[in-house]
Amino acid sequence: MNYKFKVASLFAGIGGICYGFKQVGAEIIWANEIDKYACETYRHNFQEVNLIEGDIKNIDAKDIPDIDILNAGFPCQAFSIAGYQKGFNDERGNLFFEIIRILKVKRPKAILLENVKNLENHNNGNTFKVIKTKLEEIGYHIHYKILNTMEYGNIPQNRERIYIVGFLSENAYNNFEYPKKILLKKKISDIVDLNDRKPNNFYYMNTRYYEDLSKVMTKQDTIYQWRRIYCRENKNNVCPTLTANMGTGGHNVPLVLDNFGIRKLTPEECILFQGFPETFSFPNTISNNNKYKQAGNSVSVPIIRRIAKNIIEALELNNKNTTANINKTSESGQYVFKF
Repeated sequence: MNYKFKVASLFAGIGGICYGFKQVGAEIIWANEIDKYACETYRHNFQEVNLIEGDIKNIDAKDIPDIDILNAGFPCQAFSIAGYQKGFNDERGNLFFEIIRILKVKRPKAILLENVKNLENHNNGNTFKVIKTKLEEIGYHIHYKILNTMEYGNIPQNRERIYIVGFLSENAYNNFEYPKKILLKKKISDIVDLNDRKPNNFYYMNTRYYEDLSKVMTKQDTIYQWRRIYCRENKNNVCPTLTANMGTGGHNVPLVLDNFGIRKLTPEECILFQGFPETFSFPNTISNNNKYKQAGNSVSVPIIRRIAKNIIEALELNNKNTTANINKTSESGQYVFKF
């Protein structure tokens, strides 16, 4: 790829989507995120990107540089089955219309939006119908598909998300296809080192949960979940869906039995279960609770990378075909295009 497609990121979080595009040769030039701790982590890993910290509602679209691709992992809590499913009645759900506002001004060639699986069926499908219709009204041709990280990312995490891809060009839209399923080769043991003793604050030996946990947690090749009042094994030999609240000690805490006892997954292990590169790191200023939140709120980088690769290939093929048609028309003597 000779030309580096320019990318902007809304609701950038700690940069999961940005990593995916960066890994296929795109240039991330601008990003926006409201959470100050996520911004610390983003800047720590993307020092070259112009990150604007603050509410998207205060962003003037004219201040965003010209871009080829816009991505947005817009807030999912309003649509998640784990939440109250308020959708557009929730302020976080209404943030989708901020994306529309910016798209109307910037007109990027392509978009990638990511959200929870339940978005497609929320409010009997009406929520997604509004989203798709609004994108089409401003000129985008829309694909959408639910992909599971363990089936499309070669990462052992059971994480289903909807990925919405749009193009201004119908030809580019027709050139795009989602990645194919791939065989899951990476195992839990490739991420979790049972011989590496973690700090004591990750272990459960001295907690009131230990007796109940020790009765259930007998295997070392799987991941368990503490579900407030009981523990269950994740029997498909992958990590259960990582959540933003897993660091609070409540629902959905992922647990392993290593050679030193029963413990939580570390935030760094959670990041690896999202497929982040080994070069990623948290700044020292971030608490463990915020690290867990950032990992759970993020995206699976390998899936983004595969989708981003196909988006760029569709745009490149469209550019190639457009240039060929212009040259062909020019040679016929009918029209000459000047740029």
